[in-house]
Amino acid sequence: MWANGCLNWYNKKMKIIAIGGGEIGRPNKNGGFYPVETIAIDKEIIKLTGKKNPKLLFIPTASSDSELYCEIVKKYFGNKLGCKTDVLYLIKEKISKKEIEKKVFDSDIIYVGGGNTLKMMRVWKKNGLDKILKQAHEKDIILSGLSAGAICWFKWGNSDSRRFDNPKADSIKVSGLGLINALYCPHYDVEKHRKDGLKKMMKKTSGVAIAVDNCCAIEIIDDKCRIISSKPSANAYKAYWKGNKYYEEVIKKEKELKPLKDLLRK
Repeated sequence: MWANGCLNWYNKKMKIIAIGGGEIGRPNKNGGFYPVETIAIDKEIIKLTGKKNPKLLFIPTASSDSELYCEIVKKYFGNKLGCKTDVLYLIKEKISKKEIEKKVFDSDIIYVGGGNTLKMMRVWKKNGLDKILKQAHEKDIILSGLSAGAICWFKWGNSDSRRFDNPKADSIKVSGLGLINALYCPHYDVEKHRKDGLKKMMKKTSGVAIAVDNCCAIEIIDDKCRIISSKPSANAYKAYWKGNKYYEEVIKKEKELKPLKDLLRK
């Protein structure tokens, strides 16, 4: 019933790449840099535009508009991958809805950074960005991001937003933009609390969850999808309750795109 009642979810024109996590050149404590881990996925984001030097808009809301994060993105996507980068600040700067629309709709790629998902969604709603981004996919703009920047495209997300204030806090279910009718869980392999937290969360959540390791992503094009990765051992999983049994199934990596409705069906 759930899948049959939501067929309209699969008829949307959209291109989304939601990444579970991974480094793109962040400084480490030893004065060096973490290795870039997601380059194969990020090149796929750029490839989807059909342009050599696409315009990429970085949205750093989840990191409270971190200047360091913005500089990393500019160097990585700009200098290394050839994008023309811009940043949409919503916390550090006051910006009108008209200016937000211009930045968003003038982009080829929207790339949303990681951080506090709950805070990010609240700021977006306050500024009207949530509604603007829901229009962006209709203009053939690539929607992408990692962690919080992956959760946002789904109906819900398994979020550790409360851990920013309390490191021992449980994961919470955060509402996203709802472009994909499923729950998204990032960092599935590297953050051990995610598995138990997701199992409990899905007990009270209809439909399925897509749980994604670091260096892995789900690519969605219109009503089809596939799993891509920048590390052979990185996977994505379909998790759900059926009756009184919990299922966690590896989603097979295939070159060809498969129907999204099949993935989202129990």
